[in-house]
Amino acid sequence: MIFWSFSFLWFKIANKTFHPITIVFIRLLFSVILMTVFLILTNNYMKIKKGDRKLFLMLALFEPFVYFLGESFGLTYVSATVCSVFISTIPVFATIGAWLIFKERLKAINYAGIITSFIGVIVFILNSDGSISFNIKGLGLLLLAVLSAVGYNLTLSRLVGTYTPVYIVNVQNLIGAVLFLPLFLILDFKHFISIPLTFDMFKPIIELSIFASCGAFILFAWSVRNMGITKANVFSNCIPVFTALFSFILIGEKLTVQNIVGMAIVTGGLFMSQMNGTNKNIKEALALTGKTA
Repeated sequence: MIFWSFSFLWFKIANKTFHPITIVFIRLLFSVILMTVFLILTNNYMKIKKGDRKLFLMLALFEPFVYFLGESFGLTYVSATVCSVFISTIPVFATIGAWLIFKERLKAINYAGIITSFIGVIVFILNSDGSISFNIKGLGLLLLAVLSAVGYNLTLSRLVGTYTPVYIVNVQNLIGAVLFLPLFLILDFKHFISIPLTFDMFKPIIELSIFASCGAFILFAWSVRNMGITKANVFSNCIPVFTALFSFILIGEKLTVQNIVGMAIVTGGLFMSQMNGTNKNIKEALALTGKTA
């Protein structure tokens, strides 16, 4: 969770030099290389069934393609802390999606948690005079990321019973890198080759690939295997808290008492919204949603 929390900060640092699409493309490329080596060394490389190819393509379109477009460009308009708070609501929207499509039953505490989470977001972005100040482009892009993560979640539920988590992420990142390649060549390549490149510039992207896209996911998959889906997933509610703390310490983002109260409400609502008895595949999908960040 600490690695995933740092991912928002590393992106903000990388964004000072590189454009969002460049960051995402290079990050995905590095992560694919690292995860492929890991799968080969651990003898866990699998073969995709013919009937699942469309599902993997759909999975990659939702995440990382659309998800990273929304999250990465959203981060250029809002702070790392605000972004992490909105992204942390993914399990809430995913729970609603599972209820609408898979007819999963929700308990009263789940409904209360969903409402509480949105109240927390409102508290977080409220000004001292009661007005709401936000960047409409930034929040719109983050909403796109959240909704794409819901689509990812619903597609992922069809695959988690057949393939290992690390293999799924490796394949979706590989397809995602292919999808981002034309955008990188058309929109960002001229800018990329026009700047004097140094290792320090690539450092935050390498950190994103190693610690967020690979290390954190592998650690999480190991935790799920040993602790169970539900217990492991609860820890993801700590991400906005960690992000706010690290943003305050490392890059000087302001953190007010109101922000802290808002985050506490959001986190409490997230805990409440996930206290349900969904089936195994849905719970695994909820656990993995958004975790490629």
